[in-house]
Amino acid sequence: MKRNAVEYYLSLNYKVELYPDDGAFVAEIPDLPGCITQGDSMEEAISSINEAKILWLETAIDRGITIPEPRQLDGYSGKFLLRMPKSLHARLAGQATDEGVSLNQYVVSLLSGKAVLRGRL
Repeated sequence: MKRNAVEYYLSLNYKVELYPDDGAFVAEIPDLPGCITQGDSMEEAISSINEAKILWLETAIDRGITIPEPRQLDGYSGKFLLRMPKSLHARLAGQATDEGVSLNQYVVSLLSGKAVLRGRL
């Protein structure tokens, strides 16, 4: 029964937030309170959050805690057009290259981090 429940929740599309923090990266699943981890790189943080999610779900099931399903984001495509100065574009692209990630992934991590600090996510 527990295994089926864990598998069910793992099949759902929970949003993962990723943001830089003191030279490392933090990953968390806001819909699963306290499901948070970090890694030295974005890739390590993503890998760690997947492990943390399994442990979080197993613990919640063992303790009889109600597990929330992912919030729906209907009405949002996840895309918008952004214009910026060429110098900023070049600086961000260079930083993304230094981190070994795409420019898109890097900018999302920066925006996520700022939004978390402001308490908006």
